[in-house]
Amino acid sequence: MRSFRYERSTDPGRAVALVAAEPDAVYLGGGTNLVDLMKLGVARPRLLVDVTRLPLDSVEPTPDGGLRIGATVRNSDLAAHPTVRRDFPVLSRALLAGASGQLRNMATVGGNLLQRTRCFYFQDVSRPCNKREPGAGCAALEGQNRELAILGWSPRCVATHPSDMAVALVALDAVVEVLEPAGARDIPLAEFHRLPGERPDQETTMAPGGLVTAVRIPGLPFGRRSAYRKARDRASFAFAAGSVAAALDVADGLVRDVRLGWGAVAHRPWRPRLAEAALRGQPATEETFRLAAEEELAAARPLAYNAFKIPLIRNLTVRTLVELAHRSPEPTGGSAGVTR
Repeated sequence: MRSFRYERSTDPGRAVALVAAEPDAVYLGGGTNLVDLMKLGVARPRLLVDVTRLPLDSVEPTPDGGLRIGATVRNSDLAAHPTVRRDFPVLSRALLAGASGQLRNMATVGGNLLQRTRCFYFQDVSRPCNKREPGAGCAALEGQNRELAILGWSPRCVATHPSDMAVALVALDAVVEVLEPAGARDIPLAEFHRLPGERPDQETTMAPGGLVTAVRIPGLPFGRRSAYRKARDRASFAFAAGSVAAALDVADGLVRDVRLGWGAVAHRPWRPRLAEAALRGQPATEETFRLAAEEELAAARPLAYNAFKIPLIRNLTVRTLVELAHRSPEPTGGSAGVTR
């Protein structure tokens, strides 16, 4: 680990100015991802700008029935927030499915979104990785790729985004508020993370030096009928092999509306819009759910060791939607435990 400078800022504009002025500067929130990468030699910043004291730690209702969540809100606090548990249980459950209690107590909303995509070869500086060193090659293509992408990957990179929270947020049509050197702007979460293309080292659509200041969730009348299901190799503190976030509106046996998000299948949280379109107006049956998932998964391109993800995601989607179709919205104060 090379030497670095440390600055603490209490003003968002000042923090952005500090990072924009130094090419090797990064923001420090909870540090749960960054510190690990620094220890491994993957991240070697010259300047850390501590943003934990910025006034961005509130969860506020919006006029449309949604929420505005500050970027420095801790994951554990957001998961336990009464409004989140009541109106958006999918988000609470996704947060509780991630990492361990100790890490959730440290991790922030902004930092969670900005986790580096996960891949064994990215974290091993002795192996070639286009994400870590553009042009070096992608060792995962012919290597150990069981955990990696089946959708949206390119020959440059097959890594997957690790966040559980982001999968729920993409299903909820969340918007990311960012402050960049040129000013503030909003980015739909579905467009916030990039697919790898030719430049897998560029992971978001923010300008260099950009700072996430908040996440905004629009009101969703059927948000209480939502769930998150995650398949993983062990019961806790493990990244997903596949995950599904879903909210479902059913009336008279028909799907009036639906929101879906898939995790551990692509370089970014995946919004399966083809599956959503195939479901609207159709009978809320297991067969309908299966056919819709298969329509989205027709574009999947499995690697040597991860073809199992196609039936896994299909089955997780069907199981989650069947569960939602046959239960009422959660009552106020209902359990926010992780659906398994």
